[in-house]
Amino acid sequence: FFAWQNKLEGSIPSTLANCRSLEAVDLSHNALTGSLHPGLFQLQNLTKLLLISNGISGLIPPEIGNCSSLIRLRLMSFGNCTQLQMLNLSNNTLGGTLPSSLASLTRLQVLDISVNQFVGLIPESFGQLASLNRLILSKNSFSGAIPSSLGRCESLQSLDLSSNKLSGKIPVELFEIEGLDISLNLSWNALSGAIPPQISALNKLSILDLSHNKLGGDLLALSGLDNLVSLNVSYNNFTGYLPDSKLFRQLSATEMAGNQGLCSRGHESCFLSNATTVGMGNGGGFRKSEKLKIAIALLVTFTIALAIFGAFAVVRAGKMVGDDVDSEMGGNSLPWQLTPFQKLNFTVEQVLKCLVEDSVVGKGCSGIVYRAEMENGEVIAVKKLWPTTMAAEYDCQNDKIGIGGVRDSFSAEIKTLGSIRHKNIVRFLGCCWNRNTRLLMYDYMPNGSLGSLLHERRDSCLEWELRYRIILGAAQGLAYLHHDCVPPIVHRDIKANNILIGPEFEPYIADFGLAKLVVEGDFARSSNTVAGSYGYIAPEYGYMMKITEKSDVYSYGVVVLEVLTGKQPIDPTIPEGLHIVDWVRQKRGAIEVLDKSLRARPEVEIEEMLQTLGVALLCVNPTPDDRPTMKDVAAMIKEIKQEREECMKVDMLPSEGSANGQRENNNSSSTAMMPNLYPQSNNTSFSASSLLYSSASKTTFK
Repeated sequence: FFAWQNKLEGSIPSTLANCRSLEAVDLSHNALTGSLHPGLFQLQNLTKLLLISNGISGLIPPEIGNCSSLIRLRLMSFGNCTQLQMLNLSNNTLGGTLPSSLASLTRLQVLDISVNQFVGLIPESFGQLASLNRLILSKNSFSGAIPSSLGRCESLQSLDLSSNKLSGKIPVELFEIEGLDISLNLSWNALSGAIPPQISALNKLSILDLSHNKLGGDLLALSGLDNLVSLNVSYNNFTGYLPDSKLFRQLSATEMAGNQGLCSRGHESCFLSNATTVGMGNGGGFRKSEKLKIAIALLVTFTIALAIFGAFAVVRAGKMVGDDVDSEMGGNSLPWQLTPFQKLNFTVEQVLKCLVEDSVVGKGCSGIVYRAEMENGEVIAVKKLWPTTMAAEYDCQNDKIGIGGVRDSFSAEIKTLGSIRHKNIVRFLGCCWNRNTRLLMYDYMPNGSLGSLLHERRDSCLEWELRYRIILGAAQGLAYLHHDCVPPIVHRDIKANNILIGPEFEPYIADFGLAKLVVEGDFARSSNTVAGSYGYIAPEYGYMMKITEKSDVYSYGVVVLEVLTGKQPIDPTIPEGLHIVDWVRQKRGAIEVLDKSLRARPEVEIEEMLQTLGVALLCVNPTPDDRPTMKDVAAMIKEIKQEREECMKVDMLPSEGSANGQRENNNSSSTAMMPNLYPQSNNTSFSASSLLYSSASKTTFK
């Protein structure tokens, strides 16, 4: 039952619990209020319950533990739901204490209950969650001490307990978690005492936030955390001198403000509540003579630098090409920083050794991709982003439109991929960079991209079953980005080359360099650069430059046509230089547009292909509002196979009549024709059953 993204009000009707066969409920993005009816959790076939972005309040009914069939819940679940891997209750008004029975979810990997009104202690039993890798309890009202049992969560990579009322000392057991390498956020609590020296064991930790507490002592324990890229210790009671390390030399005053006894060695300055530094002299500031000396020194330095700059620019221009190549490919003389998003079993040095010409597997407008085999045998993909200067020189005419689209692809991919997980989205391992080079690391896909599979390896025929799985998986991945991510994510560069193919021919959406988080109001805005790739860009994107999910839907529809026809969007074999969308619309017979290698497939498969073709044409409707959403698209594609399977079950049932008569009926069935390939713009019924075709025709396929 899908009724998401409407304007529904009131409470969820209790009569919904009478639908005993119900398997999935999605009422997200409405204005529903009230509490959850316990009867919902008596539905033994229920596998998905999504109630994101509503006003649901009250206590979580204990009956939820009886729903043993539940696989995915974007609200809450506990008890007997032992298969649950992700539990996201964030951004609601849920209250009360956390049930200790949550600890029975031994397969749980992500627990996010942030931005609610939970109170009481964090259960000690959470230490039993051995599979947990992300625990986010921020912005609640939890009190008491941080349970030391969390140290037994050996898979934990990211821990966020910020913005609560936690007190006491930081338990040393937290620093025994070897996998805690992404982030530790304990800010905005009432923690006291010194930072335990055992924190030095977290030598792979990337982000540490201890701000706005009552912690004291010095910061020497942090001097060994060489991998930190973000540190905030502001507004505590720290004292003494800052450690003499690269990290502390790079920290801004804001990240150390509010520690009146904390001083910078050599500069004799302390960090006060106004996020500025003042001298430690008797006058409470630098003497006027000292200020004058500094001003004169700065003026002289600036003059000398200006004189040197001209000479340096001339030398630099002559060495630009060679130096750029050397620093990009090597860069070993410059310090590297690493931010992991998964547990990594290799070092930056091992990655750099693989960045050689023989390991190149692809080049694009945003960078170059390498196949990198680590010393432990693990194979990953490494994308080295072009500098802006090299991106401008690289031939992008047949790729993305506009160099502006690649300038910030590094931060775009990190922000996007670092926060999402889905079976059909490429797994982001981490990133590393220095002054000259930026690297992104992903799982390696041995079968390359969908584009290369369709157009470069023509010797291997891609069967319909595999094509269908790729089409469905890509739709499900996009639906996740558009409908399950908060805020939604628009990819903006969906194309065959950005869909990678795994070892079992499963699809993975990749290349989020142009992705954009869509917050409220963004749909009315325009992008200042045209993003996307030739042949895949929605019509409205070219002249209105609007950023909407429907642009992704159009691009996906082009990819589906590409999979079905075996032709590229702009293909030399298409007459008159037509775009693939216009060519398919022109060929109203439909069958002749299918890839020649597919036309000899069984009749039932041809029928599935034509139904899929109908869905693709819905996606490439020239009017954005008349295109289905990706959630509808995924449901339609999935329904195509389900209806075939249901029909097969019906055919297998015994019926009256002779065996000969039954055989005659089977032989006389023929291929379906599409009555409505070009739906009217006001058609809002996007069911795959509406795309079924009459079987009265006796068309023969060759």
